[in-house]
Amino acid sequence: MRRVFNYSSIDSINTDQMYPGKYVYQDFDINHLFEDLDPEFIKKVKPGDIILAGKNFGYGSSREQPVVGLKKVGIKAVIAKSFARIFYRSGINQGLLLIESPEAVEAYKEGDGVEVDSKEGKIRVGKNTFQFPPLPVELQEILKDGGLLAHIVKELK
Repeated sequence: MRRVFNYSSIDSINTDQMYPGKYVYQDFDINHLFEDLDPEFIKKVKPGDIILAGKNFGYGSSREQPVVGLKKVGIKAVIAKSFARIFYRSGINQGLLLIESPEAVEAYKEGDGVEVDSKEGKIRVGKNTFQFPPLPVELQEILKDGGLLAHIVKELK
C-alpha cells in the first residue's frame, strides 16, 4: 500500500530541513534526506509514496539535493498547499511531480488513500476527488522522460 507522509500542518518546510546544508558539499547520501524534519522518513519511504505538505514547500536555497533525493527514493508526487517557485521548477527539471491543491491537502485524514492522475488532473483523497489543471503536454513529457535533461537528450536523438 502506498504510504502518505502527511506534513500538511507545517508551512514553509525549507530545503535545509529536507537535506541539511552541512552535507551539501559532501558526497550525496540519501540517508540525510528529511533527517531534520522527520528522522524516520528514510527508514519508511518506499517507491510510489506521496508527500502532503503545507504552504511554501521547498523555500530556501536553490540546491537540488532535496529534489534529487525525493526522486531517488521514488516519491510519486508531492501535493502541497503551495510551493516555493524555485523548488517547483527544480522538481520539474528533475522529473518530480509537484501539485498545488490546498483542498486535497486539507481533505486528507489519517489512513486515507491518495491517488494522482496527472494527465486527467485528478487527485483522489479517500472518497473525495479534486481537480487540478492537467499538466501541459510538454511538462508531462519531461516528467515521463525522468526530468528535463533526459528529455532534452531524448529529443536530440
